[in-house]
Amino acid sequence: MQDQANPAVETAGSPHPGVGFREFVVLMAALMAVNALAIDMMLPALPHIGAELGVADENRRQWVLAAYLLGFGAAQLFLGTLSDRYGRKPTLLTSLAFYIVCSLVAAFASSFEILIAARIVQGLGAAASRVITVSIIRDCYSGRQMARVMSLVFIVFLMMPAIAPGIGQLVMFVGPWRWIFAGLGIFATVLMFWVFLRLPETLAPARRLSIEFDRIVASLRTVFVTRIAIGYTLAMAFVMGGLFGFINSVQQIFADVFGWPNLFTLVFGLMALSMAVASFINSRIVLRFGMRRISHSAAIGYAIASLLNLTLALGGLQSVWSFSILMCATMFCFGLTAPNFGAMAMEPVGHIAGTASSLQSFISIVGGALAGSLIGQNFNGTTVPLLLGFSLLGLAAIGVVLVTERGRLFHPQAQLPPR
Repeated sequence: MQDQANPAVETAGSPHPGVGFREFVVLMAALMAVNALAIDMMLPALPHIGAELGVADENRRQWVLAAYLLGFGAAQLFLGTLSDRYGRKPTLLTSLAFYIVCSLVAAFASSFEILIAARIVQGLGAAASRVITVSIIRDCYSGRQMARVMSLVFIVFLMMPAIAPGIGQLVMFVGPWRWIFAGLGIFATVLMFWVFLRLPETLAPARRLSIEFDRIVASLRTVFVTRIAIGYTLAMAFVMGGLFGFINSVQQIFADVFGWPNLFTLVFGLMALSMAVASFINSRIVLRFGMRRISHSAAIGYAIASLLNLTLALGGLQSVWSFSILMCATMFCFGLTAPNFGAMAMEPVGHIAGTASSLQSFISIVGGALAGSLIGQNFNGTTVPLLLGFSLLGLAAIGVVLVTERGRLFHPQAQLPPR
């Protein structure tokens, strides 16, 4: 059956009346960019934050990133349920307002402990930018069409890591690192008004679900017992773990391993750009080749590129250029994997999209953040911990996909009818 917009929310011939398709995609991408900016703008600021707040241990500075990711992931568990009950728009607006306040608290933090606490709470406020955005897209689209929209969203979203470290660096050319947090608050304020003025509610009143313990447990159980949903969620957690480990370690790798501290913003941008290119390619080919063929091939490529990079590092043959080229290849494969894994995980549970998206985001982000933090905290002045983590997590993702698909890779699966 041909994929199409969800008829349950179609009015006036559009699943999001009053908002054109392009504006819808850009708005969804901008919402997801809230998270990318809050992570990647911090990278060039970590040495300055540590110096001003008295944190000499470089690995300890990574908690500026890890604390945010843990807060961001933890909130995924309940935000979807709230949006299923009260609607996507009010829940999203409330969360954005919360994020703005926490950005200001972080900007005025007087100690590292207060900053970390603010980052955890800021992550909680930013969580809606992920889980509710996915729920809104699932309200409007299903199947391969949803994968196409997700890929288009990822193109804009993934451009943020390419430019965010540079934006952070530019901010520090004219002011202190605290201005970065103020800038995040301003960006979120603009988005809050954009959502308020332009985005309609995509969850029809008839589809809203009351907050009942038994129903929530039943919805969570549905995700856990649905092989495709839980399988691709776990696979996503593994590939995300490598990405988060890279984000935690990248500034130290270029400064301490290769001795090129000023090069990392450029190379990091190229790696992010490779993900964006991959997502664009995915949006163009997913309707033809299907999510499984593309994502399974990309997951294998992710593992191969990581293993080759690890082999060069262990053999003493690694250079900054070989590391960067192979990391770009790995990130390219990630860009083909992530939107398809996410769309396939959501496909069989569209009738509980909010709760399902919450649980899946919680597992993939918290699981990925914990794995990434473990990788980052084991940084030892070489690239080996990072590349070993990438390799093991890539192989684990392939193993989970094999179990999920009962030992079969690449085969297309009949699309579920839209709900």
